[in-house]
Amino acid sequence: MKVLANDGISQSGEDKLIEYGFEVITNHVPQEELVDYINSNKIAALLVRSATKVRTDIIDNCPSLKFIGRGGVGMDNIDVAYAREKGIVVSNTPAASSQSVAELVMAQMFSISRFTHLANREMPESGSEEFKVLKKNYGKGVELAGKTLGIIGFGRIGSALSSYALGCGMKVIAHDKQPISSTMPVHFHTGQSFEVEIESGSMDDIFTKSDYISIHIPKQNDGSAVISAREFAKMKDGVRIVNAARGGVIDEDELLKAIESNKVAYCALDVFENEPSPRKDLLESKRIATTPHIGAATLEAQDRIGTEMADKVKEALLG
Repeated sequence: MKVLANDGISQSGEDKLIEYGFEVITNHVPQEELVDYINSNKIAALLVRSATKVRTDIIDNCPSLKFIGRGGVGMDNIDVAYAREKGIVVSNTPAASSQSVAELVMAQMFSISRFTHLANREMPESGSEEFKVLKKNYGKGVELAGKTLGIIGFGRIGSALSSYALGCGMKVIAHDKQPISSTMPVHFHTGQSFEVEIESGSMDDIFTKSDYISIHIPKQNDGSAVISAREFAKMKDGVRIVNAARGGVIDEDELLKAIESNKVAYCALDVFENEPSPRKDLLESKRIATTPHIGAATLEAQDRIGTEMADKVKEALLG
């Protein structure tokens, strides 16, 4: 049986699929050519990340397709319920990249606290001539320790982030649709851990109490933003926000207004509404630190995603 990893797969994942007896194809097929390619090659399993969309046209017109896998957390690029109605197994790897995304959020919070995203732009250009000026400009950072981090969405990624933040001396308020434990373990490389208290709060608690806000929920079914003008108005002046979840969770127009009014001091974005062509005013803003949707893109996470997905393909197609 053939597996098409249309958005790529780690070498360890590919090796495991081959070990299980699958023929693995890693060529990227353009979206408009997928139906013909799947049918002409009798693809049994289609593996995607966030780039490839698996909608009703593929589901209805590719009878050989028995498994759709999404490497990572969200599956909003797949018509999951419809595929399952048609008897196709749909699965993802929600735990494999949690640590990687949480670490990127911590890096982003440090960056927008100490202006490293700006200093890294300007030092190569003018550091030799304007060293003292840059030092003065970027010498007014803030510390994470003692600040309150509000986490919207407390699944695997939110939980992993809270452990890092607690280890840095931050207070954590978390909001989720599911009940939240009152304590969170902070782990050490020695295998030791200790429990630290966290606060479970409403969305309004997050907005009114947080110095930093990190978002870890999927895009809403109706496409509406979770954070728009009304939510920005409730926040502390000078709040810092990180979005490494999904583009569209924050209203980008209202974000720019909130930055202009100084309601939001700085923001970090790993995801955008118009990927892979995000709007330039976001990318060019000196008060927004940007990365190109790399939350799960560590070597360790890719290995975990690939091998876990290989096991799921085997289970679905070979039993």
